[in-house]
Amino acid sequence: MSQPASEWDVLIRNANLARLLPQGSGYDELQQAAIALQDGKIAWLGTEEELPAQARAHSEIDAQGGWLTPGLIDCHTHIVHAGRRSNEFEMRLHGATYQEIAAAGGGIMSTVRATRAATEADLLAQSLPRVQALLAEGVTTLEIKSGYGLDLASEASMLRVARRLGEMLPVAVCTTFLGAHALPPEYAARADDYIDHLCREMLPALHAQGLVDAVDAFCENIGFTRAQTERLFQAARARGLPVKLHAEQLSDQDGSALTAAYAGLSADHLEWLSESGIAAMRQAGTVAVLLPAAFYFLRETKLPPIAELRAAGVPIALASDCNPGTAPITSLLLVLNMACTLFRMTPQEALRGVTCHGARALGLADRGSLEVGKRADLALWRIERPADLAYMMGFNPLQQVWYGGKPCRNSMA
Repeated sequence: MSQPASEWDVLIRNANLARLLPQGSGYDELQQAAIALQDGKIAWLGTEEELPAQARAHSEIDAQGGWLTPGLIDCHTHIVHAGRRSNEFEMRLHGATYQEIAAAGGGIMSTVRATRAATEADLLAQSLPRVQALLAEGVTTLEIKSGYGLDLASEASMLRVARRLGEMLPVAVCTTFLGAHALPPEYAARADDYIDHLCREMLPALHAQGLVDAVDAFCENIGFTRAQTERLFQAARARGLPVKLHAEQLSDQDGSALTAAYAGLSADHLEWLSESGIAAMRQAGTVAVLLPAAFYFLRETKLPPIAELRAAGVPIALASDCNPGTAPITSLLLVLNMACTLFRMTPQEALRGVTCHGARALGLADRGSLEVGKRADLALWRIERPADLAYMMGFNPLQQVWYGGKPCRNSMA
């Protein structure tokens, strides 16, 4: 039941709503509408004609015909890290492959060295502008992975900084332990021993500190094997933690099916995803998270199987993959355009990918769509139609954001 109109905190009128319902289709538009917020949640929504005559609120906003969407959700980032890797960008342009750069001591290990050398204050200072850039484009929920420390102290530092970002800024931060991101030098040629260390020492310690919401791994021919990944998944399951996976980015290691077997939240990247992996994800309800910025930056040519995922009914989310090596991007709006131009997704699919499906990829059923009872995380855009968000490049039409029902950005004239 909605709250009585006299008790509403905020009433937004003269708006067009892109509700993006989880079981809906397209934008689920509701034009010439109003929406009421109460105690941080959506209390009522409908057309202006349906608005009760006695409707009142402590604050009434005229949306001036703008479009309201759920606050955007970036469900896959590596945003807490130190240093940059523009040198590797140049190497890649001269023909070096991802694998060759990693073998030469670059890649993930380059960022590991910089991150281990940084203080928590350094990490916070470097990460804040990246998060603020995403928030300036309507992001209200953000996933942040560890994985650039690869030892207990450094991984804990990364996760504490991630938690701190969520305390300092109007954004919900979900933390993911990605200790199985790469093999640290102190465990060279001892991958099984490192996985034992993650399972027996690092994950229990970090979980006990309340720093871990989910567990991830890099299951790849230059990462960790399927068997090693499964051992980590078993350790996560023992602690009641959900899993997700960097899967099928460079080769088919059957990681998506493994993730589905553990009721994983998502399998991410997926350029080499097989038909059997798609079937397993469909059955388990595992979300496919696509990362077009990494595809673009690496000049990849192997497309994820979009049509097959679509036909199977696998939910498709999109994310920035913000990281220093393969996706140095802090624009989720640009990701929408990349998904449409590179992956041939529709603007409706792209927007659903950073709202309702992004929420599902994080296991968050309380946000990602405009429905009574959901969190009042909203973004108001000065656009003519929702497709403008995927169509425009280098232009930010965001007017205002409400985070938990409270306004936190207002650029309305």
